[in-house]
Amino acid sequence: MQAKTFAILLLMLPGVRAHAQNCPDIAPYQPAREVIEDLGRIVAPTGVQESYKASIGGIEQWITVRGQDRANPVILFVHGGPASPLTPTLWQFQRPLEEYFTMVTWDQRGAGKTFVSNAPEPVADTIHIPRYVDDAIEIAEHVKKRYGKSKLILMGHSWGTVVGMHAALKRPDLFHAYVGIGQVINVRDNEALSFEHGLQQARLHDNQEALKELQSIAPYPGNQPLRRERIVLARKWAQFYGGMSAYRETSRYFFRAGRLSPEYSAADVCAIDQGNVFTLEKILPEFLQVDFKGVRKFPIPVVMFMGRHDYTTPSQPTEAWLNKVSAPNKKGVWFERSSHMIPWEEPGKMLVSLLEHVRPLASPPEG
Repeated sequence: MQAKTFAILLLMLPGVRAHAQNCPDIAPYQPAREVIEDLGRIVAPTGVQESYKASIGGIEQWITVRGQDRANPVILFVHGGPASPLTPTLWQFQRPLEEYFTMVTWDQRGAGKTFVSNAPEPVADTIHIPRYVDDAIEIAEHVKKRYGKSKLILMGHSWGTVVGMHAALKRPDLFHAYVGIGQVINVRDNEALSFEHGLQQARLHDNQEALKELQSIAPYPGNQPLRRERIVLARKWAQFYGGMSAYRETSRYFFRAGRLSPEYSAADVCAIDQGNVFTLEKILPEFLQVDFKGVRKFPIPVVMFMGRHDYTTPSQPTEAWLNKVSAPNKKGVWFERSSHMIPWEEPGKMLVSLLEHVRPLASPPEG
């Protein structure tokens, strides 16, 4: 198994720190990168294709904007990790979305191109959830002004749902709707479900290695502190048995995407792991306290995309929360062939679901 398979959503195995310094050589991929770049060029006169850095939250943060028609609604997509940027993976799944939405992503503080663009020392003390939330709000205000929109659609994936939910609750006036993908509701609930899935599968497959490791941290999460080492063991086997990508033991397609990304230089690709290591231990204590179960009223329409096989951020707590919450409009959409990586696993259904359930919530196209 690849160590990086467990990196997403605050999971780093021991040894990734050393691996992060061994930057992959992307030169052999250059011919393929050129093909992807040419295919991805937006040539429509009405379109937009920009990648630039802006001063957000006191640092330089990289923003990527792509769409075939500026009149389309804007989706601000908050990436996971933390420090697991979407930018190097956009070529894998986003082009169909760009026909119906202007897609805005950014490399968060400590992530990817933003990590490269700022000295780490002054950023280190700012790695806190409220700061990420304020960054998202500032990005939304920036995008609104730059593209002449009254509101945006806010969408988060994995860790990005923590930032996104808080941003929607704090500044609902900025957004038409909120879309959660692999939504985090309560971290301790997620951990218990993830552990149980790994344990059940290990028993089913008579995996003695997995059983030994999982039993060494049982009961989990229990009353002990949720330290990194315990989380790693719990998530390791849940994800091995399809809890990140359905029916797959690994998600190499995601973690190696940067090698083929026209948006990322060799230094940017190297910074993916470096940023994750930089961010992980700083944000982990706050992340472990995340709990949205007490939110009983949501101020804007909310749509949840839930992977049936997701045991990285299990979907059951999301369904339970959605059933109880009051909102102007709410909808849950199950992705039966997906785990945690819905945009990559079922991109067609994701597009159709956005068009059916989310685009109508936005105002008529704005010129």
